[in-house]
Amino acid sequence: MRRPPKRPEGRTPNRPAGPPAARGPASRPDRPGEAPRKPARGRPERDAEEPRKPPRAARPEASDAPQRPARGRAERIGEATRKPARASDSPPKPPRGRAERFGEDPRKPAARPRLDRNAEAPPKSRHGRPDRRGEEPRRPGRGRPEPVAAPVPPPEPVPEPPRPGAGAGSGAYWIYGHHAVLAALSNPRRKPRRLLTTTDAELALRDEFDGPWRVTPERAERSRFQTFLTEDAVHQGIALLAEPLESVILEDAIEASDGPVLLLDQVTDPRNVGATLRAAAAFGAAAVVLQDRHAPHETGTLARAAAGTLDIVPVVREVNLSRAISTLQKAGFWVLGLAGDAKRTLAEAAPRDRRVALVLGAEDAGLRRLQRETCDELVRLPMAEGVESLNVSAAAAVALYEIVRR
Repeated sequence: MRRPPKRPEGRTPNRPAGPPAARGPASRPDRPGEAPRKPARGRPERDAEEPRKPPRAARPEASDAPQRPARGRAERIGEATRKPARASDSPPKPPRGRAERFGEDPRKPAARPRLDRNAEAPPKSRHGRPDRRGEEPRRPGRGRPEPVAAPVPPPEPVPEPPRPGAGAGSGAYWIYGHHAVLAALSNPRRKPRRLLTTTDAELALRDEFDGPWRVTPERAERSRFQTFLTEDAVHQGIALLAEPLESVILEDAIEASDGPVLLLDQVTDPRNVGATLRAAAAFGAAAVVLQDRHAPHETGTLARAAAGTLDIVPVVREVNLSRAISTLQKAGFWVLGLAGDAKRTLAEAAPRDRRVALVLGAEDAGLRRLQRETCDELVRLPMAEGVESLNVSAAAAVALYEIVRR
């Protein structure tokens, strides 16, 4: 006996075409002997006699309801008339435009001014936040240890600028040149502070200097001397930083030596003063008297021109040169002033039985009136026609030679 073929699952058998069955309980009558079916969940069942509501489009409009204008393009862009504002509403806000966006609206505070591009902005970290490193010192024990820098050698001491016309206490200065440094180291009244030398200059100094070394030499290259000396300074590879000499008392100087005395009246050129000191040392002068204000202070230029004689000849600084002349006259000196218009020469006026003091003025101005009147006599040096005067250092050398050869 053949079995009927199995129907595929999920498919219903074909039914004959016909009118669709009505939904609900009326679509299928209750079978006899069965209990009445329960109504389905969901919408409540409607009676068959209850008419259905007409569709939304077919509903009648209420005649008394206000007509609402349709929303269109005119209302969206603001051309249509807005709703009337009620009394309790706030006044309408002005439309947002270019003026409000750029801070011109008075209701909003002004925007912060832009920083100047050239102004230095606070540094920022890589995340864009302000970098606050360095504002406050780190507390010890936090973070990486600070790198230890290499020790920096102390800078060279810079001499204090001396006061014009000052001697002792005017500040240390550099004495350069072999003879000047050798004389300064040999002078017990000199206070050295630092000595710079090249290798050759130190060897030459050790060959001539046999006294006590009050300062230790420091080796230096020649290029280093240009940092504290002028370009035209002939330093010969040696320089000494030392204090100026203390001024000598005039009475002590003339008691210590029986040589002549030189007085310089407002000679301001340091090279002329240095050369005059050199001539005074050559002819055994007891002292050289300078004015305290109108005379050069001790410098490396003066010491270099003196070629070491600054530490040999006593230098006396007086406030009043006329008073110094009076002091010498009281001590038995015959004071002679050099002047080109004098009647007698130095050889004719210089006494042989008395000590002589010479007063020399600047080459351009000569002796001042008060010094001319204070001197015992004015004398001149014999010169050929056409020559009016000599350099002050040259005139001092000639006059000292004339006095010494008597």
